[in-house]
Amino acid sequence: MSDDKTARFEKGMEVRRSVLGDAHVDRAEAAKTEFDEPFQTLITEGAWGTVWASDGISRRERSMLTLALLAATGNFEEIPMHIRATARTGATKQDVQEAFQHVAIYAGVPKANHALKLAKATYAEMEEDTK
Repeated sequence: MSDDKTARFEKGMEVRRSVLGDAHVDRAEAAKTEFDEPFQTLITEGAWGTVWASDGISRRERSMLTLALLAATGNFEEIPMHIRATARTGATKQDVQEAFQHVAIYAGVPKANHALKLAKATYAEMEEDTK
């Protein structure tokens, strides 16, 4: 890797751990194989080392945008992970509700409804984990 790519990867890992938590990143790294390593590098550098590392908007705002985009595009699998990340990004339950209301109006009620169900279940799991 070039110095720029190495720095972007390192920054990406730092941001990824900060947003998703060490346990999640450690599990993902342990599951990485030769087959998906190039993809993992791509998302670490691109998503985490560039987009999430930008100071153009806050992590709270970025978290809300990410959740809304995941719901609007029907990429529901990552919603629980990003709901858990709100504990570290500062996005509140009300923020998430507002983001999903936008999804309902601009992308469809069924997508927003499903995203809300996932968020509700994930918040319940998070509360159980703190007991």
